[in-house]
Amino acid sequence: MSISEVYNGEPADIAAARRLAAELFSGLTRSGRPVSATVVADVHLVVSELVTNAVKHTRGLFGLDLRVADDVVEIMVWDTSEEPVAAMTPDPARVGRHGLEIVTALCGSFKVAATPKGKRITAQMALRPVA
Repeated sequence: MSISEVYNGEPADIAAARRLAAELFSGLTRSGRPVSATVVADVHLVVSELVTNAVKHTRGLFGLDLRVADDVVEIMVWDTSEEPVAAMTPDPARVGRHGLEIVTALCGSFKVAATPKGKRITAQMALRPVA
């Protein structure tokens, strides 16, 4: 199961991306594969962090692709910025700029790949069915 959307780079796109993730989980539930509320909340947070970065650091279009395969949800955000992306060293005294730390904490890691017109960030999270 997969779902995708392209956005214009507006702050309202962050909430729209969370709604897209909610649609994915609604589809899983309808197909008989409900997912734990913790996983849903964690995926929403990862989507929010990655999409917020795209809105803040990219001019123009960006996209969100969500795909479920087996017991993993893959979260991919592509944008048109060629600026590199890396998680900063953890610093509890720093205000802000903790988004990729959060993504790494929830997903274990993320990958950044250059594309002909920018980059693609991919994170994966294990799905845990409702017990």
